[in-house]
Amino acid sequence: MSSIISVSQLSKTYASGLHALKRIDLEIRRGEIFALLGPNGAGKTTLIGTICGIVRPTEGRVLVDGHDIGTDFRAARSLIGLVPQELTTDAFETVWATVSFSRGLFGKPPAPAHIERVLKDLSLWEKKDSKIMTLSGGMKRRVLIAKALSHEPQVLFLDEPTAGVDVSLRRDMWALVRRLRETGVTIILTTHYIEEAEEMADRVGVISKGEIILVEDKTELMRKLGKKQLTLQLAQPLDSVPPGLEAYRLELAKGGTELTYTYDAQSERTGVTTLLQQLNGAGIVPTDLHTTQSSLEDIFVSLVKESHA
Repeated sequence: MSSIISVSQLSKTYASGLHALKRIDLEIRRGEIFALLGPNGAGKTTLIGTICGIVRPTEGRVLVDGHDIGTDFRAARSLIGLVPQELTTDAFETVWATVSFSRGLFGKPPAPAHIERVLKDLSLWEKKDSKIMTLSGGMKRRVLIAKALSHEPQVLFLDEPTAGVDVSLRRDMWALVRRLRETGVTIILTTHYIEEAEEMADRVGVISKGEIILVEDKTELMRKLGKKQLTLQLAQPLDSVPPGLEAYRLELAKGGTELTYTYDAQSERTGVTTLLQQLNGAGIVPTDLHTTQSSLEDIFVSLVKESHA
């Protein structure tokens, strides 16, 4: 799959001496949903701002569908829609006027049918004549998305799009993002809600201290770095883990009636079967068992801890 955004050796150092970005290389595939994760201050917003031409890099290059954001800004920027974190829009304008004006800023001719479709997709049609100042926080965030989509971009950046909104609105936005991707729009999402990335992303990138520490397909990331646990309920309590089973690093809990085995994808196929065979040979018969799997949040936390170590 071809790349629609190509970032090469991108760095940003502020006058204060802060190294916000450190020689970042990143390829965003055309038509994917890419989740950029990282703790506060990791460089997520700086990276997005630099790709969008809002922040001037210290060094490096950004191409948007082959257009250099530095030397061919107008062509590159016209392909990008940006939904910022801050709710910044003219409080005294109507929804229709502010979204239509955003389209005009990109030199696009009026397209009432397109604006109508965007507002209806975002459940804003009934508010089209309302002033921004009268809207709820969630509605204002929808307006930001409508403004970003007004000029029909090929790439949409969503910087913490569901911060501070309720669960219902968050799920509405997830559905909208999926529909946009189906039309060919590439989505880059930064979020603090790991469930958002887990629910929607095709690939995940993790940024920490201005450096990309990992980029991976989400399913492959879960397979390689995710941990599973097999918990066995025992009919007869044990005083200790039976001899010969030390290699499994089993944990005994709940008065000796619960035995837990933690394993990864590499040991899954043979480890569980062999363990159950050995337990049976030792006369230990479980009355029940269940498995759990680590979430993307667990993986993210461990990756960031390792990068800070």
